Amino acid sequence: ARPPSVSRAAALLALGLAAGTAFAQGAPGAGQTLRIQINSDIRSTDPGGNRDDNTDNVLLHIGEGLVALREDTSVGPMLASKVDTSADGLSYTFTLRDGVKFQNGATLTADDVVWSWQRYLKPGSGWRCLSEFDGKGMTRVLSVEAPNPKTVVFKLDRASALFLTMMARPDCGGAAILHRSSVGADGQWKEPVGTGPYKLKEWKRGQYVELTRFDGYTARTEPRDGLTGGKKAEVENLRFVVIPDSAAAKAALYSGGIDAFISPSPSDVIEMRGRSDVRVDTTPVMTMVALLLQTNDPVLKDVRIRRALALALDTPEIARSVTEGLSAVNNSVVPSTSPYYDAAQAGGFKRDIAAAKKLLAEAGYRGQPIRMIANKRYEALYSAAVLVQAMATEAGINIELEVLDWATQLDRYTKGQYQSMAFVYSARIDPALNYEMVSGDKAAQPRKVWDSAYAQTRLAEAMVSRDKARRQALFDEMHKQMLQDVPMIVLFNASDATAMRKNVVGFKGWAPAKPRFWNVRLAAAGG
Repeated sequence: ARPPSVSRAAALLALGLAAGTAFAQGAPGAGQTLRIQINSDIRSTDPGGNRDDNTDNVLLHIGEGLVALREDTSVGPMLASKVDTSADGLSYTFTLRDGVKFQNGATLTADDVVWSWQRYLKPGSGWRCLSEFDGKGMTRVLSVEAPNPKTVVFKLDRASALFLTMMARPDCGGAAILHRSSVGADGQWKEPVGTGPYKLKEWKRGQYVELTRFDGYTARTEPRDGLTGGKKAEVENLRFVVIPDSAAAKAALYSGGIDAFISPSPSDVIEMRGRSDVRVDTTPVMTMVALLLQTNDPVLKDVRIRRALALALDTPEIARSVTEGLSAVNNSVVPSTSPYYDAAQAGGFKRDIAAAKKLLAEAGYRGQPIRMIANKRYEALYSAAVLVQAMATEAGINIELEVLDWATQLDRYTKGQYQSMAFVYSARIDPALNYEMVSGDKAAQPRKVWDSAYAQTRLAEAMVSRDKARRQALFDEMHKQMLQDVPMIVLFNASDATAMRKNVVGFKGWAPAKPRFWNVRLAAAGG
């Protein structure tokens, strides 16, 4: 833990960042600033580019795509008024809504959509979802054309049941449609000029990102619905304040230095529920906490050692202890909140120390150290790693913990440079996307955990099939095989919490774990 003086200093910094901000209680949002803690700075302002979860969460307030996720995680229109799909699934026609404005005042046209997608699809663009649309993944976009200012047509080389879902993925920036003034004359990124209810005001690196209301925003007429539906910027400014230390964030929330604390620890949630000045929104989410095992490692390439580790762990106890009982065990890549989570998915690992020791003896394991990476940005990862280390010791497995900062761990993950690590995956909306996230060719994408031809064959079918029963069978088969191969040990899906001052009204969490601060207001004192 950090010394108390460090936590106090960080809390004072948070208060200092908020100082000078007009806080006109009772006014209809004018002059108000909603101050939201984030545990690390964003990585860039380019949606779906150089990103992490905090980056996504901030930029989803600025940019919008043709489609977006609804509250139930289905896909609905956003900038499009309607979407038509050809009978063969190879052509998608999007009709744009009337009167949508960019944050520089320009009117959205089909040419802007073409420009944005050409930028995303350019080889080497760095877009998170490029591999899903350039032929390496689910399909290849052959063309994006604008037959008239209101119509955009996408042509694909092969049908995919997940084309619109992939478009809507928050980790891909929602495929936000941006104005070309977002880049300079040299093509280099400047800042996002999107169509969302908030626009970028200031990014003071390492301290805060501030967004301000876009007064020209053109809202949909429906009620708020996930990342689509009617959006309204109820407060003038959103300030995302970087406070890495959770104790400092909690102190700032209690003192009124911030208005919202994203993802407090389970122990803090229990404490906050007892306070009269704070309320906590807790929602089961699709975020996945897991142990990743490098199958190319000289020690862990032996599946018997990986299975022994799985058998050494009491995964229900890890889930219960790490989350203070807020989350239950789930050993499946398919989230427990998914409609595809069935009895087969509920099958998992059972602790058996004797069986673990037998496998280790057969593998000739003699206590070689297995280094496990964790970090303290996500408390659950460090806590889980400590428990894994203790439980593994009982079976004779020598786990050595290596604590890194999150950015370094993420880099090691991306490059596949680890033996094992406690890791967290942000929410994916469809089980095929969950499996795509972890399975694939390690030689081409070192971040992939499960390099299995068996899995890839079934995943490819799940990506194109529209038959729910067949897709369920494919996911069940993949789960059972993963339990045998043990390239990773899924521990649990998180329960996401957001703690707020009592005057924050209208916030609602949801399964994809994306905090949304449109349609959220600051009530007047006593309101």
